[in-house]
Amino acid sequence: MMEEERPRPVAGFTPAMLERWDIDELRRYIATLQAEIARAEAAIARQEAHRGAADAFFRKPGG
Repeated sequence: MMEEERPRPVAGFTPAMLERWDIDELRRYIATLQAEIARAEAAIARQEAHRGAADAFFRKPGG
């Protein structure tokens, strides 16, 4: 089953207003951001693997 297409986010990142957050909220925010970074890095790795496989498949013999 294919994953549902979601609209792509607008380029860029708007940082949260951190001044009123307490230490626990800041730590949870950091953990959330780190999890999102790991998810993005995994997506990059998958796409690079797919590209490498496609490049190898379409490479000319002896080239």
